[in-house]
Amino acid sequence: MKIPIFQVDAFTDHVFGGNPAAVCPLPSWLPDALLQAIAMENNLAETAYFVRAGGAVEIRWFTPALEIDLCGHATLASAHVLFEHLGFPGDEIVFSSKSGPLRAARGGPRPGSGESCLITLDFPAFEPEPIPTPDALVRGLGRAPLETLRGRDILAVFGSEADVAAIEPDFAAIRSLDCIGVIATAPGAACDFVSRFFAPRAGVPEDPVTGSAHTLLVPYWARRLGKTSFHAVQVSRRRGDLFCELKGGRVLMGGRAVTFLRGEISV
Repeated sequence: MKIPIFQVDAFTDHVFGGNPAAVCPLPSWLPDALLQAIAMENNLAETAYFVRAGGAVEIRWFTPALEIDLCGHATLASAHVLFEHLGFPGDEIVFSSKSGPLRAARGGPRPGSGESCLITLDFPAFEPEPIPTPDALVRGLGRAPLETLRGRDILAVFGSEADVAAIEPDFAAIRSLDCIGVIATAPGAACDFVSRFFAPRAGVPEDPVTGSAHTLLVPYWARRLGKTSFHAVQVSRRRGDLFCELKGGRVLMGGRAVTFLRGEISV
């Protein structure tokens, strides 16, 4: 069996930046064990698979260790592949996913500004709730956050961008927490806010750019800063820029993507 594969760097305008995702278009769904094995072999934060079904596109995402219910950068990468390589008609894709319908539009204004943005994602917004700070979180991040909140992931809020950049994670401690990932965030020096994302339980020690994390980050910072449009930066080694807006219970995330490779898997 031959399966097409694309590797796309998402939330960046140049290769070797942003977050790399593998994208595999399928004519129909394959067994889950095979999808997981391919994702493990790819050894990227996520491998996205999609099947075109009528006017919608069914999408799923796998880390090297498990299937997840929402992924931003691999959805952006999948939209890029559909628009740029597979001749998808029109300027909006509706993805059907375990997190409900997700839209990806190309050529519109960047969220929160009049500037152009290659692709804008429309994702659900999730309001994180305050929780007591677990001891394992302090060990995992090497310092106590000013606030700790919880949605799908744990959100740890620090005082400055330098605090977030200086984190040297203890992945064993983070892995012991009952969550998919841990988000560290703080106000940005030259942007609205910064973040880092750690998900060793999902086989992703540090994710370079995490769109799904911003479904929690944007509602949090909207409440704290009293605004709805943001320039966010994930301050990983590869760095990623996201242009976000909280709008009607949804988070809009604008970003660019570039193709690194295309090929074929033999299984």
